[in-house]
Amino acid sequence: MALSRQQFDYIIVGSGSAGAVLAARLSQRQSCNVCLIEAGKPDKNPFIHIPFGLSVLSRITSLNWGYSTQPQSALNNRCLFWPRGKTLGGSSAINAMCYIRGQDSDYDDWVEQGAEGWSFDEVLPWFKKAEKFEHGASQRHGSDGPLSVESLRHVDPLSEAFVKSGAEEGLARLDDFNLASRSGLGLYHVTQSGGQRCSTAKAYLKPVLQRPNLTIVTGAHVEKINIESGRTTGVVIKFEGNVHTLQSREEVIVSAGAINSPHLLMLSGIGPEDALKRHRIPVIRALPGVGKNLQDHLDVIVQCRGKTRHGYALAPGKLLSYVKSAWQYAVGRNGMLSSNIAEAGGFACSSTASSDKPDLQFHFLPAILKDHGRQNALGYGYGLHVCNLYPQSRGSITLQSADPAAPPLIDPAYLSSPKDMQTLLEGLKMARRLLHSETMSPFLKHELLPGEDVHNDEALIQFIRQYAETIYHPAGTCKMGAQDDELAVLDSQFRVYGIKGLRVVDASAMPTLVGGNTNAPVVMMAERAAAFIHEMPTPA
Repeated sequence: MALSRQQFDYIIVGSGSAGAVLAARLSQRQSCNVCLIEAGKPDKNPFIHIPFGLSVLSRITSLNWGYSTQPQSALNNRCLFWPRGKTLGGSSAINAMCYIRGQDSDYDDWVEQGAEGWSFDEVLPWFKKAEKFEHGASQRHGSDGPLSVESLRHVDPLSEAFVKSGAEEGLARLDDFNLASRSGLGLYHVTQSGGQRCSTAKAYLKPVLQRPNLTIVTGAHVEKINIESGRTTGVVIKFEGNVHTLQSREEVIVSAGAINSPHLLMLSGIGPEDALKRHRIPVIRALPGVGKNLQDHLDVIVQCRGKTRHGYALAPGKLLSYVKSAWQYAVGRNGMLSSNIAEAGGFACSSTASSDKPDLQFHFLPAILKDHGRQNALGYGYGLHVCNLYPQSRGSITLQSADPAAPPLIDPAYLSSPKDMQTLLEGLKMARRLLHSETMSPFLKHELLPGEDVHNDEALIQFIRQYAETIYHPAGTCKMGAQDDELAVLDSQFRVYGIKGLRVVDASAMPTLVGGNTNAPVVMMAERAAAFIHEMPTPA
């Protein structure tokens, strides 16, 4: 993981859910020299690999970009914490490991918005190519891919009770959220291998680290993409205190995520003309959509105090069980430490949903969560996250400065569309009904948040404004689309309009958010991108 040469066929910026996939796939051709550049450190921290380590990852600042949004007027002018992974594997190294593809029709919607070739029938083979499903191959699942997808090895009784509570709300129990019909509650499949996290670094990079044609550079910050006569020639990086220029013979592929990818394009002179001129950045290609179209899943949590000792509490009475769990994990990679904590969840429709397409997602945690886990929450309890899957609100990533070290300005413009508040309000009410169901009553001592005295819509709306947070799915800031779409940055093969030899492959390329967690879709997108570059056929 050092800089041993300075000229490559392909340079990939960012080693996250997309970049790691691209590095592994492109370097399969021995004739290609590939350089993967990561700003963070190697993924050696043990809390990355132990699934339960998720509970402390938000506190490890070296693994996280630790962004914050601009003040959100609809959320009482709060600045929200936006964690993004900064290590090999990117956010796939710090996420909750839930394997969700989204609704089938999400991809058909992309086609309607100008992203030709992205219908569900066209993307399914690539989901299957990436996947190593524990329960074997089927019409919907693959079993020979690098990304291991397994059932949880440990499930807390609280999570099981939550799944059963769905019957009282008319929600079926589902065993697989990646089938055509997914309204209901169940246990998540997770990106784990043998009880350990299976990030894209573990799935794709670890097996190929010794390839002589693959160079991986960690601790390097890409400051600019070099472009001459409308074609990329390489990148400028800061590495070990020195500035280096790396040359690309074929392409530069930006996979830095929905925040950093548009930021890097703008620093390189690609983006809204007025913004670039404001910061005295020479305009290489005026593309007004760079940084626009920002979407995210806004989430709110109903938190309850428990009256039993179930769950993952910070309490003296749990000490012995944690000691036992450490032994179970050390010996067999099972027990409590193999849990992703967000074990159960599901999907449901609000009254504003179109047809029978679920527009609400739940993540149940058998623990009390405070400030994304950055603060200790003592005592027994549990919480239910609910988010609006298809927000109409659109925000932006903009430049704060022409200095590459200065973070961009992040404005999700949460709840700027009134419909988003209505959907989230309905989701909050449904979440409360589930946690106050007869099935959950043996575990419920009292509701902590919103609180048992909060009932009318006005009070619940104020609760949302004060407590809603991201569920970590920013997307859309370099969207794919037709060339006559003013906001489109990329064509349907991720190529930046007007610049040769430059692609952007990550969640920023999504025209609209998928209905669920974004890691699995981004892995699929990167598999397709590698095939586009190498002109490979669709897998059988």
